Amino acid sequence: MSYKRFDKEDVVVSAESITSPVWTGDKTTLGTFFTSSTQTGGSTGDYYYNIYNTGSSLAGSRVQFAIAYGDKKGSGSLDFNTNVPGKSPSSTIYGQYRNLVLGDEDADFTFGNKTSEYFYALAVDRAQYKEKLLPGTLDLVLGISGSGQSLRLTDDSQVNDTIRFNDAGRVYEIVSGSQGSVYDAQNANGYTDSSGSYGKFLPDVGVILLNGAALDIQTGSQGGIGLGTGRGGNTPSLNQRRLYDAINFGGSFRVQSEETISSNFVFVRARNSEFNYSTNPSLITGSGEIRHNVMIDTPQSFITTIGLYNDNNDLLAVAKLSRPLLKDFTKESLIRVKLDY
Repeated sequence: MSYKRFDKEDVVVSAESITSPVWTGDKTTLGTFFTSSTQTGGSTGDYYYNIYNTGSSLAGSRVQFAIAYGDKKGSGSLDFNTNVPGKSPSSTIYGQYRNLVLGDEDADFTFGNKTSEYFYALAVDRAQYKEKLLPGTLDLVLGISGSGQSLRLTDDSQVNDTIRFNDAGRVYEIVSGSQGSVYDAQNANGYTDSSGSYGKFLPDVGVILLNGAALDIQTGSQGGIGLGTGRGGNTPSLNQRRLYDAINFGGSFRVQSEETISSNFVFVRARNSEFNYSTNPSLITGSGEIRHNVMIDTPQSFITTIGLYNDNNDLLAVAKLSRPLLKDFTKESLIRVKLDY
């Protein structure tokens, strides 16, 4: 075994962005949506619905995302205690996302240029995406059965030159369009005329917030779908189910993930005068002489493995060559080792 210290220029750090599908089975578009009766009928069903790619009891079924309804006044769900009105699952959801996104328990959600007291949250399951969602790939179709109308939503990352940030990282407005392309005929920004944007896209935490007020607008020139959010006090309106039905009817939810891979490139240089003699003890006789005369005048060695050590001589990583590399005084070798993390 032979050692050599690396020079500074032998180690290079690089980073590259990797894009991949979000949904199970390497699918970029999710076209079928299923709930679990066990989950929706249980205590957690008051807070959110888990959405699966196939029947929840079937092989290969995985949670893809969750739907929750948040309301500042606690409307649309039963109060925890009738003596404390307005404290319900919907108010809890509202408070949780307010802390996550705004970081201020007194702040209000603003969609576009309008403040809204209620919203729907789509939280992509953490296991489905690696690091973050990719702006410009969102394509969500919503519709109401029987109306014949649908609404296609995307984010405004491709038409907005300014990146905005909040406590959840980057934030983009959700507008009418497809995969970053805005095509709303009423407004160049793709907003509804009276309720602001359709929501917020938060790629760094895998969350999509949909503006309930914008979705409740009746279909027509304003661009809503007439979702009909129930906002009665101490009333189980099952608003999660309303949005689930709209997504299921739309039949298309597309988004991709993005991951930054950092790599260390280590260039191992074997010059013509280096690493030509084998360090195998069997090469030396008991009297200390080289066993084969050919290794005196024309030595050769075969490089098969590269070990990376620290200054304490601790082995940190091992790189195996695909085949042995012949080395002698007439050859120089440059081997690139890539470490991803």
